[in-house]
Amino acid sequence: MSERQSAKKLATPAGTDADDPFAALPDAILQHILSFLPVQPAVRTCVLAWRWRHLWEGMPGLRITAANAPEPPCAPDDLVSSGELREFVDHLLLLRGGAPLDSCEFMFDVRADADVPHVNLWIRHVIRCQLRRLELSITRENDDRGLRFHVDNLPLVSRHLRRLELYDTELNDSFLDFSGCPGLEELEINNAGFIRAKRISSKSVKWLSVIDFSFNDRFRTRIDVPSLISLQLDDPWDRTPVLGSMPLLVAASVRLGTGCVMSLDWCDTSDSGDCDDENCPGCYGLEGDYRTANGANKNRSVLLNGLSEASSLVLTDDSKAQKFIFKRDVKWCPTFRKLKTLVLNDHWCVPPDFRELACLLEHSPVLEKLTIQMFSKGPEHEVQINGSYSPMEGSAAISENLKVVEVKCEVVDEGVLKVLDFLQTLNIDFNFEDEEEILAKDGPTTPINCIKKWKV
Repeated sequence: MSERQSAKKLATPAGTDADDPFAALPDAILQHILSFLPVQPAVRTCVLAWRWRHLWEGMPGLRITAANAPEPPCAPDDLVSSGELREFVDHLLLLRGGAPLDSCEFMFDVRADADVPHVNLWIRHVIRCQLRRLELSITRENDDRGLRFHVDNLPLVSRHLRRLELYDTELNDSFLDFSGCPGLEELEINNAGFIRAKRISSKSVKWLSVIDFSFNDRFRTRIDVPSLISLQLDDPWDRTPVLGSMPLLVAASVRLGTGCVMSLDWCDTSDSGDCDDENCPGCYGLEGDYRTANGANKNRSVLLNGLSEASSLVLTDDSKAQKFIFKRDVKWCPTFRKLKTLVLNDHWCVPPDFRELACLLEHSPVLEKLTIQMFSKGPEHEVQINGSYSPMEGSAAISENLKVVEVKCEVVDEGVLKVLDFLQTLNIDFNFEDEEEILAKDGPTTPINCIKKWKV
């Protein structure tokens, strides 16, 4: 045997083939690579060679799903059923025992009621494996009560869990009490149900995202996360939740009415939730909504008070109905003493007095940048009109630090011009040097005579 062959043989780990391209890689690297596969093909690697027989047992991550499942959220037809997985996953968890896990993903459809407690046991088992990241994307395709999977009525307890992602789940008070997870920092909830939940609480969560979710129609769910740094709250159904104190909040985005499901926080006769009709389901009879004996509303706010410490805010409402949450909150508008960047939409710009917009500007003493989206979907606007504040002539009602004002719209119409008129009363001047460019984008829809008249 040549010296080169002898050296190659000595360098090859025991139980491996000298021609194995993975022979030089340590077990930990191979196990990390296997974690990116669904568990079925990952386990099947045990037949490759003697060295691979037990590698899968030490994988730091498990993807318990169909081999060809898409990324969440996904339709039930895309998912394998829990019945097909049951025997396989039972043996998988039994054989790997309590080996530590960095992450675990559950992505399948539960089609039999008998499988629900079984799946909940799987979840509890992986939590006990020092799990750091858990993702649940479990549906109920054949359930008459809806497509969501009902988690059991027990709290999560883990000092290792750092990130929790929930898709298509029906949640309850016990599960949403995260006092037993002191290390949990990231919580993402998508298309979930909080119908049985009165409170979401965690002292450790720093990043919270709740998108496309439904709440109870008889009470407001309270969100208590005092350590929160970043919040995303998009498209709540039924009742808008109440935000507790968040003194460490840096950035928040609250978008109402982005979906097709109607909120119950609306009224035909009042735009601030205080009509005189005691039978109104929007304004009256809501449990825990802080009403006095004579029906007067004494609640300070639903959303704005909890957002008052943020330095960056996006507040939009695209609902067609006369939704009153933001307008009701303005009655008890807090001071946004740290707010530097503010993005609003046309919901806040109601002539003739622009009361809601004026109130926010008045209560934002250090604001530096204001963006108003008029009938525009974020970056998809056609026109952007830039303005600047003149502090020498400034109004005491707005921040002297305001440097940038942007009005974004699809066309410069009468509604946009009214907003510009109002802002001009606050000594905010706009630049129409790009008038020809605006015309080129809008064509004949731009009321250029109005622009010229307004400029004069």
